[in-house]
Amino acid sequence: MSEAVKKSSCELPLNEESKMNQTGSENNNESKENPENNRTTWNGKLQFFLSIIGYSVGLGNIWRFPYFCQQNGGGAFLIPYSIMLLLEGIPLFLIELGLGQRMRQSALGVWNTIHPCLGGIGISSCIVVFFVTLYYNIIITWCLFYFFNSLTDTLMWADCPRNDTSGQEIEECAKSSSTAYFWYRATLDVSPSIEEGMDLKWWIVLCLLLSWIVVFFIVMKGIQSSGKIIYFTSLFPYVVLTIFFIRGITLKGAAVGLQHMYLPKVGKLLEPRVWLDAATQVFYSFGTAFGSLIAFGSYNPPDNNCVRDVILVSVCNGLTAIYASTVVFTVLGFKAVSNFEKCVRSNRILLLMYGFLNDIDDTEEEYQEAIGLFSNSRISMNVTLEKCSITDQLNQAAEGTGLAFIVFTQAIVELPSAPFWSCIFFLMLLALGLGSQIGLLEGMLCVIFEIDFFKRIKKQYITGVVCTICFFLGLIFCTGAGEYWLELFDSFASTIGLVFVAFMEIIAVAYVYGHEKFSKDIEDMTGYKPGLYWQITWRFIAPLLMAVVLISSIVSMVLKRPQYSAWNASLGKTVLTDYPNWVLIIGICIILIGIAPILIVFLLRKYEGIKVKGKNICRIDTTMSAKEIMEDVDLHDESENFSKDDKNIKDEDHLYNNLHKNIVSKGKQGKSFKMEILDH
Repeated sequence: MSEAVKKSSCELPLNEESKMNQTGSENNNESKENPENNRTTWNGKLQFFLSIIGYSVGLGNIWRFPYFCQQNGGGAFLIPYSIMLLLEGIPLFLIELGLGQRMRQSALGVWNTIHPCLGGIGISSCIVVFFVTLYYNIIITWCLFYFFNSLTDTLMWADCPRNDTSGQEIEECAKSSSTAYFWYRATLDVSPSIEEGMDLKWWIVLCLLLSWIVVFFIVMKGIQSSGKIIYFTSLFPYVVLTIFFIRGITLKGAAVGLQHMYLPKVGKLLEPRVWLDAATQVFYSFGTAFGSLIAFGSYNPPDNNCVRDVILVSVCNGLTAIYASTVVFTVLGFKAVSNFEKCVRSNRILLLMYGFLNDIDDTEEEYQEAIGLFSNSRISMNVTLEKCSITDQLNQAAEGTGLAFIVFTQAIVELPSAPFWSCIFFLMLLALGLGSQIGLLEGMLCVIFEIDFFKRIKKQYITGVVCTICFFLGLIFCTGAGEYWLELFDSFASTIGLVFVAFMEIIAVAYVYGHEKFSKDIEDMTGYKPGLYWQITWRFIAPLLMAVVLISSIVSMVLKRPQYSAWNASLGKTVLTDYPNWVLIIGICIILIGIAPILIVFLLRKYEGIKVKGKNICRIDTTMSAKEIMEDVDLHDESENFSKDDKNIKDEDHLYNNLHKNIVSKGKQGKSFKMEILDH
């Protein structure tokens, strides 16, 4: 057998065997578990905890959770949310944080260590993070734009602009609202469809450039630089929420908003969609499957109590979502009452004009009586009174950008000193966005930094290149169709692909690495042995819930053609529009690009050991699981094929056979390495 075949067929298994022994042995010290003995660590427990909070508590807690509560039974939604938190969120959270702390590697290194065939999980999570960071930063861009426009005496979206010639309100604004007009026309200059308006908006481009510069300086040295800013991004949102809460509960209509938000509608719990929404919200609110939690955990000391961290962060995450919802609906209740009063006053003026009221301040009974008389009169055939209802105002549900940039800004306009409240609100959104973006980039950059080729390059340079690439690719979101493209990426990049990665992660730990082995790792690190709750959720419940979310997402996408909300200027509102076929193809490609590495790496690793040279074929398989992923032949039987008594062997071949003898002895002990040699 030639030297080339010896090296290609044996050096890799030795490395893998060494790596597996390092991670699998209970008595190994830290330097053996961690190939990089100088790995960066957190400056303290507080920095780690705030980083996790800043990453997991993001924009979704502000503009997604309140929407789900409103749509899914109010306070009753907290029941399925809490159950899904216990059965799905916390178990998966501990898996990622625990693996990172145990193996002290990035997502790529962790899954490669568990089994080489699973290395694609780390690559897939990195690709999904890349897609998400592209559009996540455009949200930070929009917050910057609104923040700069809040530094005025009067908010620009407080009133509709007027036509220079006629002096009338611009028709598009009059048909919608001042805040909707400012968002769709002044900020986005939105196009009618995703196929139009591909020209760049320079004001958004400049804000995007600024946002990426800010992000670069925060993450350019990893946690050494981001760890300092995390104190602001984690704590400032709570300061702002508290200020808004104190102001909100003193506003007229706050009680109405809270009652609408938390009044339980128990009948909603019988709808499967409510439980699916709860599972989805829990999954996305923790930021699992991005690889960021693994990266954060890898910077912890090996004896850190990660179980306690998981429980604390989970409780904090859930309470923050409830707290934020309370703040949001105190303000939205005030907005609803304000709009209701404006509506009633407009009707009173109309009734006074036609003589149905004697005074604009007539009593409520006189007002209701006047409405009845007006409805029965001939005038009502030509003139229509507005329908005024607080419930209808509160039922105007909005989530995402609609809640932040249209509904909430309209409520802020009604507050005294509106520019101040607008400034701190968008600063809060900036802090939340930056906290999550730091975590996302940390998960992706941690993978890049651990690739051998990039270890020779300074982190600042790599980070700069990544941010530059992301900036130029993100220019598509700075066009007139930018919001439509963001909606596409959000619907395709971070849904099916991300859930599939999470499903593979929990299967890999429960059935490849072994739930018992992982439990032993947790016990070695924390002194706490995971009990029956953890074993059942890891092995059965969490994978089942992940599968349900994944299948339902796919079925929903197949049965109902994906749509996006296109702005119709003539109607002054958004209209659901089907994605064009070519855009759907792009969306499907985004999903496939995200999950393809899992299958590709599995196939490559399964068959990469088959190397042909001369008359020999050598197949290499490695595993750390008692249940082999690949079929192997017992090494003890195959070792008989080696010649041990050849006195004329060359020195290098003699060394080679000695090497295989050592491998055989290890194989007999742990069966963690197997090799098959076939002679032709």
